[in-house]
Amino acid sequence: MEPLGEAASTGIISRATRLTAPSARAVLSAADAPRTFWSAPGEPTVVGSGAAAVLTATRSDRFEAVREAGESLFDHGNVHAGTEAARPRLFGGFAFHDSHAGDPPWDGFAGAQFVLPRRQVTYTDDGAWLTVNAIGPDATPESVERALDAAVEEVSGLSDPGPAHQTTVVDRTRTTSRETWRESVTDATDRIDAGELQKVVLAQALRVELDRPLRAADALDRLAETYPDCYRFLVEPAAAGDDAPSFFGATPERLVDLHGRTVSTGALAGTTGRGDTPAEDEWLARELMDDEKNVHEHEIVADAIRDQLEPYAASVSTGVRSIRRLAAVQHLETPITAELAEAEHVLTLVEALHPTPAVGGLPPERALETIRETEPFDRGWYATPVGWFDAAGYGSFAVALRSAVADGDTATLFAGVGIVSDSDPDAEWDEVQLKYRPMLDELE
Repeated sequence: MEPLGEAASTGIISRATRLTAPSARAVLSAADAPRTFWSAPGEPTVVGSGAAAVLTATRSDRFEAVREAGESLFDHGNVHAGTEAARPRLFGGFAFHDSHAGDPPWDGFAGAQFVLPRRQVTYTDDGAWLTVNAIGPDATPESVERALDAAVEEVSGLSDPGPAHQTTVVDRTRTTSRETWRESVTDATDRIDAGELQKVVLAQALRVELDRPLRAADALDRLAETYPDCYRFLVEPAAAGDDAPSFFGATPERLVDLHGRTVSTGALAGTTGRGDTPAEDEWLARELMDDEKNVHEHEIVADAIRDQLEPYAASVSTGVRSIRRLAAVQHLETPITAELAEAEHVLTLVEALHPTPAVGGLPPERALETIRETEPFDRGWYATPVGWFDAAGYGSFAVALRSAVADGDTATLFAGVGIVSDSDPDAEWDEVQLKYRPMLDELE
């Protein structure tokens, strides 16, 4: 693996070919660290194995640093992909706070990390592709083509990993007591009433002990069955080697997608549960659509996203607000699209949008200050941009919600809620517990 500066200066050699691939679960189970996984609605599913290059940054200018290093890496190279889906991409994300320190359970996670996989298996609607990437003075087209031939044989010959590995939760530890939560929410609403804030998102963390080590490939496979329309991801810190913790999840929230000059994003805020019957489900959905508190919270998020895009956009369009139904919850959702006035890199938009009011608050700096003062745990990469970008500066990023960081037989889950002026601490507590369900259901 190459550090940011060296990797960016030597360029990339990449070759790809079609292959008959086993399941994504089989490929991920056999992958070398750091492993990468990305599956998003309307996009190819990608499994990354190992690292040809790693770009990291820790300072407040981490978005710009990664963008510049990525552009330098892709500017020099010899790439034959065969199809757009199999092109080399950098996968990774960012910590929530600029001041991220990598405290447990985030050992090895930098303020920003993007990995160019050494091997990349891409699943499209019309078949699978294998890409081999290399960087450095010893990389040549001939050596990469030989490595591709060997990888085809190895990947094609992978056996089925057998029945999925199911864990059981044997113990739970909360980072926030119910009384502390009430005090935190009351303090936040007092700040809102005083005009210091419009909204702030407060989160909780839940540490669970499992009866056996977690297998991320199995957990992601189960999440695919329950949340097929969500963004599923896996990120591992490159510096930690084979013993790295795994950050994974199935999030419903897209941060931004950029292709050409077309930007797709949206507001996802306002939550209720699912009904036991179709009639109850519809009643809950109608109640959510008419609920003053949830609609207010949602409009704050939608307005802020439009404002954040405005400096870059020739036009911004807002779709019709609707209900987004998931297995355990329902959300208010409004699609937002924009056409850029000039060509931009997707990371420019990622930086402009993070954190959205759906995970941070308004005004942004005051909300972040409140989060740092209030939450008794390290958010790490929870509620952060995770995704990929390519040589053209196009890319796709989600907000890392409904997620967990796992290390051996322990996992830490995260969930948060938006606090506005009329938020009730007990109701918000119940919503947090509801949002834990997607990950808890896969671990229990």
